[in-house]
Amino acid sequence: MTTTATAAAPSSGLETGTPRRGVLSKIVDRLGSGVVQVVMVLLGLFWLVPTLGLLVVSMRTTEVNNAEGWWTIFTKPAELTLQSYQGLLAGGFTASFWNTVLITVPTTVLVIGIAAMAAYAFAWMDFPGRDGAFLVVVGLLIVPIQIALIPIAVIYGNVGIFGSILGVVLFHTAFGLPFAIFLLRNFFVGIPASLLEAARMDGAPEWKIFVSVVFPLGKPAIASLGIFQFLWVWNDMLIALVFADSGNQPMTKYLQSQMRQFGSNMDILSSGAFLSLIIPLVLFFAFQRYFVQGMMAGSVK
Repeated sequence: MTTTATAAAPSSGLETGTPRRGVLSKIVDRLGSGVVQVVMVLLGLFWLVPTLGLLVVSMRTTEVNNAEGWWTIFTKPAELTLQSYQGLLAGGFTASFWNTVLITVPTTVLVIGIAAMAAYAFAWMDFPGRDGAFLVVVGLLIVPIQIALIPIAVIYGNVGIFGSILGVVLFHTAFGLPFAIFLLRNFFVGIPASLLEAARMDGAPEWKIFVSVVFPLGKPAIASLGIFQFLWVWNDMLIALVFADSGNQPMTKYLQSQMRQFGSNMDILSSGAFLSLIIPLVLFFAFQRYFVQGMMAGSVK
């Protein structure tokens, strides 16, 4: 009996050792291999095919686009032309482009500035009704934009800003603040309290702490918010259709007005759509490092 128990001990030791790894674990380990990286690059290139097709369509005439597919450009490169871009820029697209800039840039700056100060107050300042006010902000996240279109349109008509760029900016700012405050507040809460206490002990006022300590540390979250807000306003068409008139219309409304039956002006639409991609891409790549940091913030404690 003693011999049997002794012999069984090594067997039980083996059972409590490192567990056997499954197939999924082995696949995860191989994600960093060169073969998988090549596959990921190929998948990325595959997702870029529609963008390439959009570029080719925008650089060919309507007759050629209606006669053959865009992939034939590899055998007929002489069909490429900048005629559609020249016609687009000679029309009202340039004015609509600057209207989009005048709407998007002020909206993004206002949302970031107001939301950052409000988020700091909710995170690190103690005042009566703070928690209740923050719950109201969170509740505003679920309010759909559509239910506010008619009431806001009536208010804009009464104050005389309906159809103006100012009205569009104010609408986007108001509906962008709840998400912005919620996002930045959750990020600011993760800032070590010792840094703020040290600044207060040195006699720094709250605005100085916000500018010198909280705002620099919140750059990743602020950059992520800026990209989201910029893209949302830049690509918006619903608010522009309701609150912007023909003289203040952004690119989305201008391109929508250029649509004809059966898409016979595909060269104009494709060239306008491709031009509208340039600024968001430049913005994303310029702040890509901060964007990744902001997306990963809080995932590891």
